[in-house]
Amino acid sequence: MIGRRALWILAGLLVAGGTLAQSAGSPVRLRGTIDDVSGDTIRLTLHDGTTASARLSPNVRIVWLTEAQLSDIKLGSYVGTAAVPLADGRLKALEMQVFPESMRGVGEGTRDWDLGPGSSMTNGTVGSLVADEGRTITIAYKGGEKKVLVPDDVPVVTYEPADRTAFAAGAHVLVNGVRTADGSIVASSVSVGKDGLVPPM
Repeated sequence: MIGRRALWILAGLLVAGGTLAQSAGSPVRLRGTIDDVSGDTIRLTLHDGTTASARLSPNVRIVWLTEAQLSDIKLGSYVGTAAVPLADGRLKALEMQVFPESMRGVGEGTRDWDLGPGSSMTNGTVGSLVADEGRTITIAYKGGEKKVLVPDDVPVVTYEPADRTAFAAGAHVLVNGVRTADGSIVASSVSVGKDGLVPPM
């Protein structure tokens, strides 16, 4: 069973895209479904229909992603969002993550992401919330803030601890890892969608 402290550390690595591992190779994310797991190798069919495999590092971190609700986003909530820029200077959320209180502070800040041109990942505290044509929230983090339009139909998720028993064939996953000099991928963390959920980030 993963304790709260371990989950906090895990989520930091997941949301930051495996920051600690980046020094060992080029960071990479794999999005797809599990075909099988053999020993320490996880094999996937990616969203574009191609296949890939990754070696699970000895200390690989594993987490469930579970469905949450827009109503879970409140003033003071610690959240994350993959988003794209709008012409008015706001961001438009592609997904929202609502973190449990034990994970407050993980991945704080804003950084480039890979869900389309100009996409970013921003983690911080909800400082304001206005319900108008969806929700517009302000996400505040050390050194700045972002205004984010959250559409009514945006997927919302939260985190739960998991282990390798979550690796079922057909489960949807997001794998964060590094591509080593020989071209192989080493997974530092795996987010598994619970009950068929597709990781939206």
